[in-house]
Amino acid sequence: MNHAELVDLAQQLRVDSVRAAAAAGSGHPTSSMSAADLMAVLLAHHLRYDFDRPEHPGNDRFVLSKGHASPLLYSAYKAAGAVDDGELLTFRKLGSRLEGHPTPQRLPWVETATGSLGQGLPIGVGIALAGKRLDHADYRVWVLCGDSEMAEGSIWEAAEHAGYEHLDNLTVIVDVNRLGQRGPTRHGHDLDAYARRFRAFDWHTVEIDGHDVEAIDRAYGEAASTKGQPTAIIARTLKGKGVKATEDREGLHGKPVKDADEAIEELGGVRDLRVRVHEPPSVRSLHAVGDGSLELPRWERGEQVATRDAYGRALAALGTARGDVVALDGEVGDSTRSEFFAKEHPERYFECYIAEQQMVATAVGMARRGWVPYASTFAAFLTRAHDFVRMASVSGSGINLNGSHSGVSIGQDGPSQMGLEDLAMMRTVHGSTVLYPCDANQTAKLVAAMAGLDGIRYLRTSRGESPVLYGPDEDFPVGGSKVLRSSAEDRLTIVAAGVTLHEALTAADALGEEGIAVRVVDLYSVKPVDRVTLRKAAEDTGCLLTVEDHREEGGIGDAVLDAFLDGRPVPRLVRLAVRSMPGSATPAEQLHAAGIDAESIAASARLLVEEAVVR
Repeated sequence: MNHAELVDLAQQLRVDSVRAAAAAGSGHPTSSMSAADLMAVLLAHHLRYDFDRPEHPGNDRFVLSKGHASPLLYSAYKAAGAVDDGELLTFRKLGSRLEGHPTPQRLPWVETATGSLGQGLPIGVGIALAGKRLDHADYRVWVLCGDSEMAEGSIWEAAEHAGYEHLDNLTVIVDVNRLGQRGPTRHGHDLDAYARRFRAFDWHTVEIDGHDVEAIDRAYGEAASTKGQPTAIIARTLKGKGVKATEDREGLHGKPVKDADEAIEELGGVRDLRVRVHEPPSVRSLHAVGDGSLELPRWERGEQVATRDAYGRALAALGTARGDVVALDGEVGDSTRSEFFAKEHPERYFECYIAEQQMVATAVGMARRGWVPYASTFAAFLTRAHDFVRMASVSGSGINLNGSHSGVSIGQDGPSQMGLEDLAMMRTVHGSTVLYPCDANQTAKLVAAMAGLDGIRYLRTSRGESPVLYGPDEDFPVGGSKVLRSSAEDRLTIVAAGVTLHEALTAADALGEEGIAVRVVDLYSVKPVDRVTLRKAAEDTGCLLTVEDHREEGGIGDAVLDAFLDGRPVPRLVRLAVRSMPGSATPAEQLHAAGIDAESIAASARLLVEEAVVR
């Protein structure tokens, strides 16, 4: 396209953004209008993409980090012939693929769900890193950001990581339109304020007038030819560009343009230009899945093994069997034991340093490229990245997360290191799987099973050694449980997982010597939960006692209640959990202080049995 045609295409994108928002009665047309020239030039001259084959391995990848500007994205899809005008005007309506913020669940051309600002660039870094170190392909990653989201710390985690990794296949376009939701942004139109920050992280920067299509074209070409550095194009734009009533005016964020017909006329009227987007180059299949011959490590009953050790050994074995498995860590690989994978498969191991948001974002980006990521850190530190986990679920992303050093049982390090909220956090994520193994063989089997699941998969591991309870050939289906103590005389059922399962077994043995028979259920699958086994236990024993090295809210106790949410009678349920604020102490002292050790479990069971007799 020549200069005039590019300008006309940009005007069409503005018009269609106004029309879509007007038809919906809501949306963000002014945020779309500022970036229309940036999008027009990218679409017409630089993006290499086959809209008929969105999974083409050679496709460039475009991420709209400022997801509220979705009218611009959908207008670009119309110009590319991917959607028609009728569908464009279904924007934000029930059942429409064109949601208020774009998601890949609805549209195959969307790389990741955005709308929670500050996530597009981190995920773009993950995609670009996959292109460089895994796919060995020359596709480019283009990310369009807003200036408001430059205040997010996750942006600068991403910027540092991209600079460190020399991701010259990554270009971020910052739409500096000066206005946020409630007024001016922190730096307004000071382009150099943004450029200085990117340069500090070893980026190449280009400052341009974001409404000059020739300057934009040159900047994109410069980004594509820059070697050894990612490029940040800092573009000065005007929010609501092209309509006098909206241009650079406050108070119009997230609102349809008033007098839309007049605005459309001012922009030159409705057009129906079509863009022939450049085709991607032909490339080979990017990676091999492997032959599936998995040989997991094996341990004998009675051995003392930490589940974190079993996680690392099993992950390394899985990496040998499957060439699509990658591992990421937040600079604690010697503690999470992902270092075992790093030693055996260094080309597929990614150190993300202490930047948990970027670690999860990288996993999401790699999963989008067809890889199977396992990301590990302390369970406590995954809380920092919860919004990225939540948005990964919105994207329909399949990622595996491992939280080690969970609970008070880690001992002397104290509460800052203790994951006590992680089960609740992960259970609330839509479509998630939450697993909490108690021994080495169980851990290994669940690590392997996670690779074949959908959605967000979370595995909780422990620091200290524990005895191996199960043989290496035992199976542990997701959604199942194991009954380890059972008789016709059971007076109650103890439900536990991980560390507290061992305490529950010790308590059950002590109670048995006193003539009190109790059932013990290993609830290794916290979500989905084994409803059948729990309901049977409730019918047989009348009382469930849950024990967890976790806060009372949202953990194993609440998971057990899920088994009775279909109108069935809820049994008597008593919960032992961490209710106080721990300090520093030995693991045994911590468990006792929290009231979740064998002695405390046995004492609670005796009281419950006595109360049942009195009643």
